[in-house]
Parts: sequence; C-alpha cells; structure tokens
Amino acid sequence: MPSTTTHSDGTILRDATNRYRRANREQGGAHGAFEGETRRTGGAPRAEVTVRRDTPPADVAELLGGDTSADVVVRARRMYDGERLVQLADTYIPADVAEAAGVEQVDTGVGGIISRMAEAGFAQAEILEDVAQHPASAAEAEALGVQSGDLLLIITHTGRTAEGRVVEVSRHILGPGWTLRFGVPVE
Repeated sequence: MPSTTTHSDGTILRDATNRYRRANREQGGAHGAFEGETRRTGGAPRAEVTVRRDTPPADVAELLGGDTSADVVVRARRMYDGERLVQLADTYIPADVAEAAGVEQVDTGVGGIISRMAEAGFAQAEILEDVAQHPASAAEAEALGVQSGDLLLIITHTGRTAEGRVVEVSRHILGPGWTLRFGVPVE
C-alpha cells in the first residue's frame, strides 16, 4: 500500500508506517518522502522552497537542545499536489548538520535531506511525530483556504541519530481533508 493516497473526493490518507524508508523516499529519483509518495499514487508533486539562516522558535530550540540563540537552517516549503496546496512545512536543522550535509540549497537531490544527512554521518535512526491541532494563523488560513483560527492538524517531526542527537525538527501544517494512519508492530 502506498504511504499516502489521495481519494477522488480530495481527501488525503497519510500512512506514516513506511514513508521515511530510504527506498520510498528515493524511488524513481524522488527528492524525499512527499515527492515519492505523491508520485506513487499518480499525483504531481511540487514544492516551493526557501532556505534561510535564523534562530528557532523556543519550542523547536528545546527539541534541538535548548539553545534559543543557536543558528539553524530553516527550509520553508509550500507543498503541492498539482495546483492544490496540501501542506506548509518548515524544517529546522542545526547549522553544523546542514553545512556537513549540504542542505542549504533548494534542491537537496534524490532522497532529500534525510539521505544527505545519512551520507554526512547524521543518519536518522529514530523519528518521532507528534500530531496536534493548531489554530490557523492569518497567513496559514489564506494559503490553505480556511478561516483564521480554524483548527488544522500539525505534525511535529523530530529526527534523531542513533546517538540521540536531534538533527531535524519539521512542522507540517496540513490543509483540510487529511487522515493520518500509524502502524504499530505487535510482538
């Protein structure tokens, strides 16, 4: 089963069980999980990406180790399936990791930033995704076609190395019509 499918009524089912596996995020030359999964379901993925240096918000800084003055690389993306904007995603990467992995340019190549980090010695061994409701800001509401204050799903993705270092925090703000599915292995 593909990790994400879009149904004829426009609803999107995101199955997180396999989306970050290397084979899935690199399949057919895809530049990351979103591109790979959208292509597999016949969609037309594209992303508008801006990259900048900044300091992280306090809650992201806490996940990255607590230093609110630390320099991070922010990859801000508007992610589309065809002409439909389906999510806004901001990724925060410690500057030393971003430099070593070469992810400060817009195009990060096959497999995206997770593959570049692995090649640079920062392989993500554990990914934790927290899902919550988030009131849309005015800018998010305008972009996603909802009212300011409407509740949207937000996924906070935290990627950690085998040594326990957090090398990525991403916030995915999902447009209307998403369902999230998580598989859990049972012994």
